[in-house]
Amino acid sequence: MKAFDTNYKLLDEMYQDEYYPNFLVDKVKGGLQKVIELLETGETDIEVIQEKLDEVVCVINDLQEEFDENDSEIETVARECIGENVGYILDWFSIPIDIEEAIRERDW
Repeated sequence: MKAFDTNYKLLDEMYQDEYYPNFLVDKVKGGLQKVIELLETGETDIEVIQEKLDEVVCVINDLQEEFDENDSEIETVARECIGENVGYILDWFSIPIDIEEAIRERDW
């Protein structure tokens, strides 16, 4: 089984931008780490992986109100950052899911 890239900083662009509260970025990161943990088990079933991605994206969707309460939002920079991170994770584990499909449940 393959471990995730220890040199890759998840959501680094969001952490570097003071517009995004770190404690909320941590919550988004926690969701992405759940996908990574699944993939590190060696899981390759696209349906199982997509189900986990859908679950994580729905959790991120639910954070929108909390971002708003903290004078922030999941807008262009955050959307692109999250999408790029999902793409990197899928590429790292050689999972052939298109990024748009991977985050299909998003409403941000």
